Amino acid sequence: MERRAGSTALVWFFALGGLGVFFPFFSLYLDENAGLSGSQIGVVMATLPAVGIFAQPLWGIVGDRTGLRARLLALLCLGAGACYVLLWHAHGFTAILAGTALLALFAAAIVPTAVAVTLALTSDAGPHGFGLMRVWGTVGFLLLVASFPLCLRLLDFEAGAFGSEAGASEPGLGWLFPVAGALTAAAGLFALRLPSTPALSLRAAGGDWRQLLRHRPYLHVLAFALLGYFCLQGPMGMFALYVRAHGGSAESVSWMWIAMLLVEIPLIALSGKTLTRIGPRWLLAIGVLAGGLRWTVCGFAADLRWVYLVSLLHGVTVTGLVVGAPLYVEAVVPERLRSTGQGILAMVGLSIGGISSNLGTGWLIEHVGPDSPYIVGGLGALALGALLPLILPPPHAFEPGKTGR
Repeated sequence: MERRAGSTALVWFFALGGLGVFFPFFSLYLDENAGLSGSQIGVVMATLPAVGIFAQPLWGIVGDRTGLRARLLALLCLGAGACYVLLWHAHGFTAILAGTALLALFAAAIVPTAVAVTLALTSDAGPHGFGLMRVWGTVGFLLLVASFPLCLRLLDFEAGAFGSEAGASEPGLGWLFPVAGALTAAAGLFALRLPSTPALSLRAAGGDWRQLLRHRPYLHVLAFALLGYFCLQGPMGMFALYVRAHGGSAESVSWMWIAMLLVEIPLIALSGKTLTRIGPRWLLAIGVLAGGLRWTVCGFAADLRWVYLVSLLHGVTVTGLVVGAPLYVEAVVPERLRSTGQGILAMVGLSIGGISSNLGTGWLIEHVGPDSPYIVGGLGALALGALLPLILPPPHAFEPGKTGR
């Protein structure tokens, strides 16, 4: 049991640690180091969820059909680690776009697969056990997003040295790729140590996944996730550009992520207890409303101090939307389809919602201004949260032969 918990926690720590190096700074790298335009940045950022449209449900079905969910998680992490290194050597819009697509083929399915694996391994402990494992991912993300800019400062890269770029505020920012790759590969190695359990090895029959598409609560949470990510994902992905436009630096972005994650850690760790009290439905509502309030304030704020303050709401958003939606899905899908259920959720929310959100955010930044995506996304999320009682029914378990209607 201790080995199982330790390996699961380390998978989350290193996988999201790699994401903590990559996600907050990738758009800044594309802008200043790679020299892409706002629309090109939007296309590259949208490529990650675009590939996820087929990668996430595909890998989910593979995991459920084979029952090799832990081995699949290891393959995804090791493959993503190698792709990060390949992307380090990509130059120009076309090469970066192709490298990002290859990375997304593996990386887009890591989190939903890790969710399914963790829920299976902690099934005897309930939602509280899941939160205690998942929180180590946030710890890893926090440590890496805080330390990576500091390491760049200490190394004091000069333009042209060791592959660093001239004319950029952070000439050595390209080193985010090998660092993220090493961390993600480490997560894959720990995934290989995960034990096989009956819950983790359950296998679904061919075509079982189609039954989910006739289950009303599952369909409705897909719709809610789609709209939630549409409002919130693009502004988050390009947050570094917003901070830069308001006079901040890479260190400013890092400090804001620290503020976000310090609140997120206890909220995720205690998400199981919160779930017991209010249920995943209202957890989702609180998360989307918090995200809407945050982006609305950012859109109208003239001072970064206000942005720092509302960054504290990020943890509420993640706990509500990013954790609440998978826990809602876990409550309504059969165990043998948990990987497929989580994969389709990620496809609809992170991928389809993320594509449209990133493209819209990139277009608004280039043609309207850096504040516009935050005003539009914030007000949209506030409206969505207020309409939750009309969109999302209380969760109830899937029953074969019933549609849930």
